[in-house]
Amino acid sequence: MTVALVDCESFYASCERIFRPDLKNKPIVVLSNNDGCVIAFSKEAKKMGISMGVPWFKVKKPFLKQKGQVFSSNFAFYGDMSARVMNILEGFVPKTEVYSIDEAFLDFDTLKQNYDLYDFSCHIRSLIKQWTGIPVRIGIAPNKTLSKIAISEIKRRNIPTSVLYLSNDKEIKNALKNTPVHKIWGVGRRLNEHLTSAGINTALDLTKISPQHIRTKFSIVLERTVRELRGEKCLTIENNIESKKQIIVSRSFGERVSNFETLRPIVSNFAVRAAEKLRSEKQKCSQVSVFVKTSPFNKAKPQHAEIKTIKLFTPTNDTRNILIAAKKGLLSIFRLGYDYAKAGIILNKFSNEKTKQYSLFQDPDEPKENMKFMNYIDQINTQETQIYFASQNTKTWSPMKQNMTSPRYTTNWHELPKVN
Repeated sequence: MTVALVDCESFYASCERIFRPDLKNKPIVVLSNNDGCVIAFSKEAKKMGISMGVPWFKVKKPFLKQKGQVFSSNFAFYGDMSARVMNILEGFVPKTEVYSIDEAFLDFDTLKQNYDLYDFSCHIRSLIKQWTGIPVRIGIAPNKTLSKIAISEIKRRNIPTSVLYLSNDKEIKNALKNTPVHKIWGVGRRLNEHLTSAGINTALDLTKISPQHIRTKFSIVLERTVRELRGEKCLTIENNIESKKQIIVSRSFGERVSNFETLRPIVSNFAVRAAEKLRSEKQKCSQVSVFVKTSPFNKAKPQHAEIKTIKLFTPTNDTRNILIAAKKGLLSIFRLGYDYAKAGIILNKFSNEKTKQYSLFQDPDEPKENMKFMNYIDQINTQETQIYFASQNTKTWSPMKQNMTSPRYTTNWHELPKVN
């Protein structure tokens, strides 16, 4: 087996540069939904000491003083650019697994007999850069875990081509020796502490431990990792990503909310978005939960956090049914006198949308007509026109601070790039 991992370089920052050539080589940071903390940054910002999750107010003055550029997160734009990159990759290989918004595994098994995999990867990288403007790294190895190691090596060694093929035992051993155990795919902070306390400091150290011992002392998941580090194939390329078991739509508020009239439309927005996601997953839900919470960091104010779960009579992905449940749940948990800092909707207890469960008192054709109606709304909402439900918050107030969002260059007609 031969696997390639394609990793978009500084993805959010790279997206911001596509239509802004003036940002080339400038430090860039992208902030969370409320402009509260740094969630992405360019390599130039990293050299300035910017780290993931750092509160923006702590680094704002020195960063801007050095002419750094800051953006609020623009997920509509980032998601569209990710889809374009993934669509290109799917045209090159028979099997692709989209692992995250900026990563994908490619199955190179059927290509290695007819192509030089290193040259082929350089060609892929060149085309993605030409067609989308996004720079990528490509790590090639015998399995998924080692392809992750290859990506780390590209970063560590600053390989000019951004492509590395770990094709033999010597190259793999050197890469493992230079990979700290905390940088191994799937090794978190707590597991790292256990491993380092046992004298296991690098990926190479980990390969010297018996997989059976690792399974007994730690877990079968870490055993698979060890076997893959040794060159075995334990993880396959998954064409069909498993359907979600739960959908959560929530936000922290830039301004505190203390009245029901303001909070309800915000929660309705969350419910509408959750229902859209549910339909895109081809699922229905039997349970809708609503939660609210005050800020735990403001000890001077009274605290309240509560969740209410509404069980539905029949599974649904109809936005109207989910909105009714959301309102019912919010009414039961909202309390006057509290400054709410966060709210959200949770959908779970899923079933396939093709599964039909009728009510004795319901017209059997009604669910079919409702599904058509929802699909029509989804189709319209992908265009320029937007259809809102009456209970939604449209433009009057936003719960989030996003004061530095770039235009949605590729998904909104009114925000297309302009050429002077």
